[in-house]
Amino acid sequence: MLNIRNPASVQMVRLLERLAPNEGYTQSALDSVRLMRSDRPLGRTPVLYEPSIVIVCQGRKLGFLGNEVYVYDAQHYLVLSVPLPFSTETQASPEEPMLAVSIRLDLIELSDLMMQIGGAGHHPEAPPTGIVSTRLGEDLAGATIRLLEALTVPLDAQVLGPGIVREICYRVLTGEQGGAMRAALAHHGRFGRVARALKRIHTDYATPLNVARLAEEAGMSVPAFHANFRTVTQTSPIQYIKSTRLHQARLMMIRDGVTAAAAAGRVGYESASQFSREFKRLFGRTPVEEVRDMRESFTLSPAVRFGT
Repeated sequence: MLNIRNPASVQMVRLLERLAPNEGYTQSALDSVRLMRSDRPLGRTPVLYEPSIVIVCQGRKLGFLGNEVYVYDAQHYLVLSVPLPFSTETQASPEEPMLAVSIRLDLIELSDLMMQIGGAGHHPEAPPTGIVSTRLGEDLAGATIRLLEALTVPLDAQVLGPGIVREICYRVLTGEQGGAMRAALAHHGRFGRVARALKRIHTDYATPLNVARLAEEAGMSVPAFHANFRTVTQTSPIQYIKSTRLHQARLMMIRDGVTAAAAAGRVGYESASQFSREFKRLFGRTPVEEVRDMRESFTLSPAVRFGT
C-alpha cells in the first residue's frame, strides 16, 4: 500500500478523492482520461484493457498475463500498447481506497510525438512489448498532479489538459522502458502484424472471424501467426476473439441494459446457451448474476469502454 507521507502522493490522493468520490469509474472532463476507485479488495477478475497508461496513486493492482505478474501501485505505473484481455486483483480498503487515473492512448496523436523523440537520437529502440510495469519517476508524478489539478476546473481541463496528457505520454515514451513501448506503438515487424490483427478483431468482433484469413492478412502462415500471436497476447487467436466478444457483451448488458440473449447476438454468437456457458467459464458467474452484482457494486460511467 501507499505510504502517504510522500508529499506528491498526498496531493494526488487528495485530488483523486475529490474527482472520483464514488466507487467505480468516473469519466473526466477529457474524453481520453478516466478515474478509477475501489473502496474494497477485489479478487482476480477478467478485464480487457485498451492501449493506455494506468497510474495508481493509492492502493495496488496486480495484473496477471500468462505466467507474468505486473504490479502497478503508487510506485509503478502500467502501460499497454495493444488491447489485452488479462486478469487483475485489487488491493484496497475503505480507509485506503484504490485510486487511479487511466489515459487512453491515441496512436494518431502519438505519431508526431514519437517522430520527434526518434529524431532526437537519445533514446535507442528496444524489442517491442505489449505490456510493461515501470517505476514512477518524479517528472511523471509531477505531470500527473498537474493533470488532476486541471481536471478540477472544466476550462482548465479543456485548455491545459491535452498538453499535460501529451507531456505524460512523452515521459512514458522516454522513460525506463520507453524504447520498447515506442517500438510497440510504431507496430514494428511481426509485433506490428499481430497488432494490426488485434485492431481488426476489435473492429469486427461481431462478424465471423477466420484465423486463417487473419494470418493471411498478417502475411504469415497459420502456425507462425499462432506463435507470434501468443507471444504478444499470451493466448491463442480463438481465445482472444472469444474473450473480446464476451467482454464487449458484458459491457453492453451493464452499460446499455440489453438482455443476455440480445448481447450474445450483437457480439456474434448464434447460440444464447453457448454464450451463457462461455460467459460463466470466463467470469465465474452467469450473465444475470454478473450484471446484477456489478450494478449493485459500482456506479458506471456511460463512457466506460473496457473493464478495469
